[in-house]
Amino acid sequence: MKIAVLLGGDSVERDVSIASGKGIIDALIRRGHEVAPIDPALPLEGQSGLALDTHISDEPSSVPAPLPVEKRFEWVSSPAVAGADVVFIALHGGDGENGVVQGVLEMAGIPYTGTSVLGSALAMNKDRAKALFREAGVNTARHVLVGKSLQSAGFGTQGKVERNGSLFNVGGIDVNASELPDMVEEKVGFPVVVKPNSQGSSVGFSFVKERSAITDAIVKAMSYGGGVIVERYIPGREITVAVLNGKPLPIVEIVPEGGFYDYRRKYTKGTSRYIVPAEIEDTLAGRIQAEGVRAYNALSCRDYARVDFRLSEDGESFCLEVNTLPGMTELSLVPMAAREAGMEFDDLVETVARMAYSRKERMKQGE
Repeated sequence: MKIAVLLGGDSVERDVSIASGKGIIDALIRRGHEVAPIDPALPLEGQSGLALDTHISDEPSSVPAPLPVEKRFEWVSSPAVAGADVVFIALHGGDGENGVVQGVLEMAGIPYTGTSVLGSALAMNKDRAKALFREAGVNTARHVLVGKSLQSAGFGTQGKVERNGSLFNVGGIDVNASELPDMVEEKVGFPVVVKPNSQGSSVGFSFVKERSAITDAIVKAMSYGGGVIVERYIPGREITVAVLNGKPLPIVEIVPEGGFYDYRRKYTKGTSRYIVPAEIEDTLAGRIQAEGVRAYNALSCRDYARVDFRLSEDGESFCLEVNTLPGMTELSLVPMAAREAGMEFDDLVETVARMAYSRKERMKQGE
């Protein structure tokens, strides 16, 4: 097959995407496919001889300057993409994962890997995803969505902003900074996890024990754009369920060394341990895997995804989020789970590509 691999992109997860993309490219080449890397954040003239540096920094990466509007979607008409049998999406975060790139490819009639427009948009919005989890009977931690107040966002008059000092909107109620700790205490309770509503890879993550630290943590998460999730912290274990074509793979437990499973501990060798299969009693493991599949289906996912959970000390599982474009680096969790199920990395990549190709064949037949 002719396969274009989309990688890089304009999100702060750019480094991770390039590392994932390089792994996917290498696997596809070993399988005999004709493969071309494409970085949607670069102009077409910058695609030739694309350097794929797989080093992942300890902090989220800087991004290229935005392309002019007239060049922003040139990549989709490039020979590598327009002539591809399949586009393998290895982008992480931003427009590569929130349904925008998927929508462009849908409009162009080009088959691509992973979840479609709707599911991508839902999964990238943690607040909406958690609402759908609850509707599907999937347990998830208590949370509240925090954003800028309507006034500070420019919808009120400047005079009103100066008079009442409203800076934040918590669950639909405008509050000022001094009221924020009380509001979080009332709606969620401390300790909490604070993270951007629409980022991945633990970008902008903070663990907050004390009321006095909540405002700074929210401001930090807001710096990545959009709203902020303030979620009740669940003491216990970090586990994940990879779902491949609607079927769960073995559960992986993540054991960060000396802290939380943040951006650095996700992508730096030696900073986390992984136990696969997780040491969980069979009945409980089966229930968590079933919840993972329910969460996957609740967001209309397809092909593959990773569903992240916290498992409390008394054995209660809490779904945190679904990642529709999970990492494909050497430290990534989906390849780890697939390997435990007897599927090597090259087989996993080939399987995902073939699922997208089968959609192309069905399109030809008018199904």
